[in-house]
Amino acid sequence: MSIVGRDLTFKAEKHIRYLLRFLEVWPHHLEQQDSLRLTVVYFAVSGLDMLNALDQIDAARKKEIIDWVYALQVEPSMNDGDINLCGFQNAPTLNIQDTDAQNAGPLLKKYRCANVAMDYSALAILVILGDDLSRVNKKAVLEGVKAMQQDNGCFASCAVEGECDMRFVFCAVAVCYILNDWSVINVEKIVNYIRDSLSYEYGIGQGPGQEAHGGSTYCAVASLALLDKVHECFSPKEISMLTRWCLFRQECGFHGRPNKPDDTCYSFWVGASLKILGAFDLMNVEENRNFILSTQDLVVGGFSKWMDSGPDPLHSCLGLCSLSLMKVERLLEIHPALNVTQRAHNHLQKLHASGRS
Repeated sequence: MSIVGRDLTFKAEKHIRYLLRFLEVWPHHLEQQDSLRLTVVYFAVSGLDMLNALDQIDAARKKEIIDWVYALQVEPSMNDGDINLCGFQNAPTLNIQDTDAQNAGPLLKKYRCANVAMDYSALAILVILGDDLSRVNKKAVLEGVKAMQQDNGCFASCAVEGECDMRFVFCAVAVCYILNDWSVINVEKIVNYIRDSLSYEYGIGQGPGQEAHGGSTYCAVASLALLDKVHECFSPKEISMLTRWCLFRQECGFHGRPNKPDDTCYSFWVGASLKILGAFDLMNVEENRNFILSTQDLVVGGFSKWMDSGPDPLHSCLGLCSLSLMKVERLLEIHPALNVTQRAHNHLQKLHASGRS
């Protein structure tokens, strides 16, 4: 589809109103996303922060959100002292305490079990909203992350029936970065896993031998950046070829794999990878910016993956992150590896310096 004749004016106020809705009520078409409620709240809060609009959430509402996040924390006492299941769960979809205690065992481990992606979402929300992380059971969260690491260095999504791929490597690394503690994970195995996932195309797959993909490339590159291991993992030639693979993902915006259509979220996944690799200015910034702006919903706000399709929280947040990388006016600067604003990252650094995290 052509963007000729489209209104490419950045509709900041509409996007603010769109994201604020997800902190109050969900549209019916997102009912199936209820188990990912924590991640959707992260997209909304992060997007609002990117728009420098957190002041539109009043202090009482911020406290409610922070308290709700902490209510999703799985403590050892909830699982008969099993610290390996601790961290943050997806959403309050099941109240185990209301079930028959004798029959709760299997359900307890399935539903009262941390998910490392939710650990990342929860901690990111808290940092963005300016919380001091004092109520985070740091030891329990980190032991939960430790239990998810596999022998090959990868991480499962959770300790019970979890998927295992590069997405969860990034989440685990980000959690350890936020909590300022690397002692529970095997960093050498992570670096080796990422190195082994570099494909013959010089992109990075979800794991060794898998197809290179824009999302998994970001997860790998961002993990290495947080670990300060980019140049230890890859040779200068490999970094050059990885950069080339990323640049070849641009048509107007970016796509995640060869011969796929451009999609708003890959302008962040691939664009942030290029930013970390020091090659962001090699892309066609104007084409990318215009593609993202063409996916705005001019009526209700938000961004969609393609032109003329419905907006959603993920593409809205990542569209804003992409525009931030391109220094679009009104947007705060982003920390590309942690995927929060630089303001939120500065708050985290103050917590680290004070010893609170």
